[in-house]
Formats: sequence, C-alpha cells, structure tokens
Amino acid sequence: MTKTNLLESFIEQHKDKKIVAVQGLGFVGAVMSVVVANAENDNYAVIGVDLPTDAGKQKIEAINNGVFPLQADDPLIETFFQNTQKKKNFCATEDPKAFGMADIIVVDINLDVKKHVNDDYNIHAFDVKMEGFKKGIENIAMYCKADVLLLIETTVPPGTCENIVEPIMAKAFAKRNLKPNYKIAHSYERVMPGPNYINSIQNFYRVYSGMNDEAADAAQIFLENIINTKEYPLTRLANTNASEIGKVLENSFRAMNIAFIDEWTKFAEAAGVNLFEIIDAIRKRPTHRNIMKPGLGVGGYCLPKDPLLASWASQTMFNGPKLEQSENAVQVNDKMPLHTLQVIENVLDKVAGSHITVLGVSYLANVGDTRYTPLTAVYKGLKKKGANIILHDPFLIRWVEEGVDVISELDAALAFDSEVLLLSTAHKVYKESKILLQKIIDGKFRIVIDANNVFSEAQIELIKSHTELIIIGRGDIKNN
Repeated sequence: MTKTNLLESFIEQHKDKKIVAVQGLGFVGAVMSVVVANAENDNYAVIGVDLPTDAGKQKIEAINNGVFPLQADDPLIETFFQNTQKKKNFCATEDPKAFGMADIIVVDINLDVKKHVNDDYNIHAFDVKMEGFKKGIENIAMYCKADVLLLIETTVPPGTCENIVEPIMAKAFAKRNLKPNYKIAHSYERVMPGPNYINSIQNFYRVYSGMNDEAADAAQIFLENIINTKEYPLTRLANTNASEIGKVLENSFRAMNIAFIDEWTKFAEAAGVNLFEIIDAIRKRPTHRNIMKPGLGVGGYCLPKDPLLASWASQTMFNGPKLEQSENAVQVNDKMPLHTLQVIENVLDKVAGSHITVLGVSYLANVGDTRYTPLTAVYKGLKKKGANIILHDPFLIRWVEEGVDVISELDAALAFDSEVLLLSTAHKVYKESKILLQKIIDGKFRIVIDANNVFSEAQIELIKSHTELIIIGRGDIKNN
C-alpha cells in the first residue's frame, strides 16, 4: 500500500472527525499531536508530518510502530500516546499530501538563529534563518484545503504571519486558482519539557490571535477543544503582530532575568555568601517571586535566540530600534558557562590529560534535550585544552550536536576514575542516587563541582567533610 493510500485509509477510518495535521514532530509538535488526539470530546484525528530526513524518518517510523519518539520524565506522555494507539487516531508521514486532507494545520517547525561568535563567545553578528520555515509554509500552501485553519505555534519574528505566511499562501492560492478562504492564526506554545510536559499544553494559559476575526474565532474553537480553558482561560490579542511580540517578549524577559543574576553569582562567591538563601529571602516579597537563581547557564530552543528574533524583527519588519538590552542578555547568557569552565581550570593543576566526569548533558532537568545546552562551552573548552571527559545523562545515548556518545547508566559512568566530578544538570536521579553520594563521600573524586544546585543542604554538609566541594553561587562553602 502506498503512503497516499495509507493516508486515505486513515482519513476514511476517521471521516466523522476533524483532521489535524501537525507539521514538525520535535519537542513541541510530537507532544502537541498526542494532546490534540486526546481531546476530551474526541473530535480529532491527527497526522504528524515531518521531513524525509534520517531524523524525520526515525520519528515517523517510531510513531507508526507504537513507540513515542521522545523521552521525558512525564508519565502522561506515554499514557496519552497509548490512548492514541488504542483509538488509532494518530499516525505520522513525510508525505506533504497529508496537508490536503487536513481541516486544521498546526505549524511546529524549527526557526533558528545563526550566531557568529569568536573564541570568547562574543556575538559579532547573527542571521535569522527563515528559509526552512518559508519552505514549510510553501509545502502547506501547495496542498492545503481552501478553507483550512493554519495555526502557527512556532516562535517567529514578529510580523511573520502578516509579511511572510500570508503572502506565501496568497501566491500559492492564486497559482492554484483557489479563492483565499484560508484562516491564518497564531498561538504560541509555552511547552515546558520535563515532568509537566503534557500539562504545559493542556492545563496552561494560552494567548492567540488571527489575521482577521474569522481566523481568530476558528483558533478559539480549536484551542477550547484541546485546552482546559475553564481553569486556564484564553487571552485574545488584537492581531498576529501582537501575539508574536508576546512570545518573544516573555522569553526575552526571562533571558534578561537570568543574565542579571550572572554578575550577582560572581559577587556572592567573592563575598563568601550563599546567593541561594539570599534569593529565597527576596522571593518572599510578592513582587520578586520570579527572580532567578545561579546555574551553569542558559539552554534550550527559546531563550538563547528569541531576544535576537525580536531585535531582528524590530529593525527589519517594522523599521524600529535595535533591542540592545535584549541582545545583551543573550550575550551574557552565552558566556555564562565560561565561569564554571574557569572554576574547573582553577582547581586543576593541569587540564591537559586530566579526567573529568560530567553528570548531565541536557540543558534541562529530567528531559533529554541538548539544544543549545550550556554544557557546550564547558565541554569544548576542556576538550581544547586536552581533558578526558566522561559524559552521563539518563535520557541520552548520544549528544548529536557534538557527535559524541553519552553513557546513560549512572553506575557505568561512575566506574571511571576522574579527578573532577561536574554536576551540570539537576536531573532527579542525581539528587536521589545513594550510589552517587556514597562514591563522593568515599573520596572517589578529588573535587566535586555542583553547577546547578543539585545537592540538598544535608548532602552538602556530608560531602564537604569528605572532599572538596564547589557550588556555583555558594561563596559560603568552606571545606573542612
């Protein structure tokens, strides 16, 4: 049976439902797909569409063979996915003809920023890579139904729906001799990979808008069917420019909040104080509850690039100002891991030939996501100076961006002899592992560096009496 026949069979099986195509089966699209397929009123059947690349084909094959393609510490993901297997209302394909069978198309494809940096991670230029996004919209426009609801979830430069999506759709429809009855809407995702992965879509506030009232109304109906809007009401903005700005503004605020704490981390270490307890004290003030805490650095798909998207859009789409503070926040955050790198270099007599065990490659606790992980700067810096590095992460077997293998079993990683142990991600397994704690207090490592607030106060007191312990942001730690 051909791919097209398989899709036609799927459509026939679910002819009583609305068909939703989700373009992009990454960290947002794959989970969005199972949330839509688990809508309470059982209104939807979902076709996930990805590129015919090796990675895309692997995800498609996994889904169609009953295996969810991502790992995360949220049991609801597997529950939701298995529900789709029972109902047979979720399949995946690389065939763009799927767009022609969909009543609703949700766009969840990557849109990246290429930073041009020097050896010290100073950004001297950056490019917004719109080509892949444009190609994705062109594929949709070539096949989609005349009255399709096209919902953009991808984080885009403000002005994208108005200046890029709509013109592509209009041009394609003119070529197809179709009346432009499509509805373009925008509703940005607030996905939080980890233990609340599903809930960050289904039980969380949403902002949305449309190119016109009809598009916004259609988006509202769709979102009300998949999101718990009784407890988390939708917020409708005036137009797509507004909601596109909303996404990059909220992420830029968070990026700037994190960047702000970088210099205070170094100040606290120099002053010999515990910045974590200081911040906990400050957070008791309601207006300051979201002040950030020290860590290795910033990673993930959004924060390392979204302020740059905003600044680029301001200048190129609207002839507005350069967003200097937002751009500077990205710069500070990109350089933040260099502080931990310097700490490691300071405690080693010689980096070349040293052995270092790193626990945590993912940028975020309890999920296997290495996109823009802050460990990159540390890893590259140590490798450049000749260190031998053992990498462990319970959610990974490969660090794709660096092309290196990752040990997923903690026992195996701890079997290696290393002078330094670096905890770079606060995975739950590290916080709770008795074996790890025992290895540390048995003196397996000469130096332990906690770069992400992994250890509890009780663990800290125990560890520092057995080995040298350094915690980023804890200038008060004095080893006996």
